[in-house]
Amino acid sequence: MAMNRRDTFKLAGAAAAAVAMPSIAIASEKKADVKKTNGRSVVIVGGGFGGLTMAKALRKKDKSIEVTVIEKNNIFMACPFSNTLLGGLDGVSLDTFVGDYYQPAAKYGYSFVQATVTAIDRKAKTVTTTNGDFAYDILVLSPGIAYDYEGQFPAWSKEKIAEVSQACPSALMPGNEHIALKRQLEDMDDGNVIIVPPAMGKYRCPPAPYERTAMVANYMKNEGINGKVIVLDTRNGKFAKGAAFKESWDELFPDIIEYKGLTEVTDIDVSAKTITYTEFADADDEKGVSKTEKYEVCNLIPINKCSPVIAMAGIEVNGAGYAMMDGYSFKSKTDSNIYVVGDAVTHAIPPSGQTAIWAANRAAGQIVAQINKQVSDPKEGLPARAANVCYSMVGSKPEEAIMVTHTFSADPSGKLKGKGHVPKPKDGGGKFRSKGTAKATREWFGGVMRELFS
Repeated sequence: MAMNRRDTFKLAGAAAAAVAMPSIAIASEKKADVKKTNGRSVVIVGGGFGGLTMAKALRKKDKSIEVTVIEKNNIFMACPFSNTLLGGLDGVSLDTFVGDYYQPAAKYGYSFVQATVTAIDRKAKTVTTTNGDFAYDILVLSPGIAYDYEGQFPAWSKEKIAEVSQACPSALMPGNEHIALKRQLEDMDDGNVIIVPPAMGKYRCPPAPYERTAMVANYMKNEGINGKVIVLDTRNGKFAKGAAFKESWDELFPDIIEYKGLTEVTDIDVSAKTITYTEFADADDEKGVSKTEKYEVCNLIPINKCSPVIAMAGIEVNGAGYAMMDGYSFKSKTDSNIYVVGDAVTHAIPPSGQTAIWAANRAAGQIVAQINKQVSDPKEGLPARAANVCYSMVGSKPEEAIMVTHTFSADPSGKLKGKGHVPKPKDGGGKFRSKGTAKATREWFGGVMRELFS
């Protein structure tokens, strides 16, 4: 069952209630002094897959460690599998993706604080938030990503960026963006949906824009909406699970999906609902041809950059703001008391939900060893086979999916590196997609949510 307006109201109501509850805590905790640490205090910034996995793993490995999770959002919402909400797959609703932070905190014995981080003092080893200051012995940063509209569209004003970001929701970060994009699909008449993947650089969940392409086409096909899903890409077909996606698109939605692989978006007029872009004939074409397309729904996913929380810590970063790592570990290259997991690392491993879980469990072992003054080997257990398993739904009648697995290893360059493999399953009849893989997709996501929240 797809999300309906009642789901939207339910989430809005829950959000309003959750906002009201922590406001009481804000007033009282701001008056308190910073609690002194006992040498075994870990503060985690970010309550996504990496942060929650880290909190649970630390408490399970050593119950003497005090753990505090600081998260700006008041409701957990998962991004993996969320394109199925757009696709209108059976049994999928907002409830599928949300969780409350208090449940795992109570079960595993760590503290949860809903607050926004405003400063990090590495010398004093404190984190300043809108809900008070917190001292740490070890700090874990798992803050996720930010959008870089300014870098991609330097001529756009702040007002223009705000207008486009609301009218063409990116939906690569959990929350309101997904609800807005789903609402637009539900309200649309016949016409085109434009999907613009990030134009360059590292970005969260590399297959996500292409799974979304299949799921939106699936929705339009099942709802009888006349129009196309037009992908304005820069990668010319060279993207995650590319061959598997293209096989599925061509066979399941041949008259709906139109992929343009050499384009550059130059403008969006949200009032006229038009997008203007340059399309290049080939890689050597430097001039291209400017075109304007009318749309009913536009999903513009801008270039990603690292969350500004990493910069607050003053640790060494690369050009996009991602944290430089100490060899094969998840420790900052700059500060041995700061660890980084999730999207924010510079290891050459795909930024996915499963990778964040794998990294958090691995980093938790390194942190426990450091607190207990033991030596850990960051290369232990490498290469790690199937360290990342990433599924993508591509159809609903029958429900079918594709997948990729990654082996993570210690690369001679000094980083962790992932090598991917896109298999053709035994039940696929020679295709990349299969019903069995779709079943495994649902089982993986259900298992991950149970692992985090029950």
